[in-house]
Amino acid sequence: MKATHVDPVESNEQPKFSRWHPSTRVGFRFGFAYFGLYCLVSHILVYLVVLPNTLPGQGPGTLWPMLDLTSWTAVHIFGMTTPLVYTGNSRDTNFFWVQLFLVLVIASIATIAWSVLDRRRENYATLHKWFRVVLRFAVAAQMLYFGMVKVIPTQFPAPSLVTLIAPVGNLSLQGLLWTSIGASQPYQIFTGIVEVLGGLLLLAPRTTMLGATLCLASMIQVFILNMTYDVGVKILSFQLALMSFFLLAPDFPRLANVFFRNDPSTEHALFPTRHANKIALAVQIAFVIYLLGVYANIGRTFWYTEGGGGSPKSLLYGIWNVEELAIDGELRPPQVNEYDRRWRRVIFDGPQWIFFQRTDDSFVRYGVNIDVQQNTLALTKGHSRTWHSNFTFERPDSDRLLLDGHMDGHRINMKLQLVEFDTFRLLNSRFRWVRPPDPDTE
Repeated sequence: MKATHVDPVESNEQPKFSRWHPSTRVGFRFGFAYFGLYCLVSHILVYLVVLPNTLPGQGPGTLWPMLDLTSWTAVHIFGMTTPLVYTGNSRDTNFFWVQLFLVLVIASIATIAWSVLDRRRENYATLHKWFRVVLRFAVAAQMLYFGMVKVIPTQFPAPSLVTLIAPVGNLSLQGLLWTSIGASQPYQIFTGIVEVLGGLLLLAPRTTMLGATLCLASMIQVFILNMTYDVGVKILSFQLALMSFFLLAPDFPRLANVFFRNDPSTEHALFPTRHANKIALAVQIAFVIYLLGVYANIGRTFWYTEGGGGSPKSLLYGIWNVEELAIDGELRPPQVNEYDRRWRRVIFDGPQWIFFQRTDDSFVRYGVNIDVQQNTLALTKGHSRTWHSNFTFERPDSDRLLLDGHMDGHRINMKLQLVEFDTFRLLNSRFRWVRPPDPDTE
């Protein structure tokens, strides 16, 4: 008679659990203490009891006694003298890092004490079962919240009118990320659907593995964005990734069977003999290494060509503001000149081009050959063989440039001032472990 498999989810019979490995027991104790305490002091559990038409507030970690304990630790352990901030658009302030340190310390002490006092217990199957339920719903609530504010695109609003006319260089790293995703509504909605789907799959025991996999992949991607664009939710995204990893841990053997120990019936041998298949495998590995080397070299070539990070720079590299512009000996504001001479900036980037930015922010590009021996610039236009323009230049200081020459029958004299790169917010934005909230959100 064929044996009938009874799913534990559908049966009232309680499964029997074997003795856990000591490292598994210690790992569960720490996970239970760490994630349980983090969910308790952060806003995560608060988001499970949200009411209609209300936005959940801060977690209990901003109340007594955790608030006082966090403040005491900040002053007496880390020597902080500035006020701890836990409002605004950043959850990576000093307050949250100190509180995370406290959670880690308390969880470690609890794990040690628990391991000593309860060292004879064979497993924590029942506690693990119920803790997974709480953790599944805690992570799911976060995924549903962050997913829905993307499906209904409000987390990354469309660029405002002010943003549309603001120079890119004036944006922060986070502002650039918010603008680029906000400008692509379909991409924002797609990422929201993935997060919502991951959260929904966590709600059913049968689909927890798939849901945890989706959530882990999503949160890793979010964490990388937060790290590289200086977004103030690095702590939260990493904790959600760790919780997803914890939920996925019991299924690691099954995943290993799928990804690393394939059933032979799904991947047929190329040859009938073992020796021939070993040779075939070696050839495939060698070919992959060859492709990797070829495309790495192509990428290296692109790096050193025009537009790449390692491409050569112009001998006059920089953005130069036009301080004075004289046409045919007459000094006047650029905006009263004919259109092609309404220059406000001159840009030298790559060695082959010079750009003029007009007062309406449009650009015109010319080919240029710079001779530093003769201090001359030879300009060309497009594919024209007859058009040319020549300038001489003088650089009295490192941040000043004088141009004197002829273009389109006009004599042109310009005094230029170098724009310092530290005036561009985008170039000054950088990664920060501790990120204060933006001033207008506190």
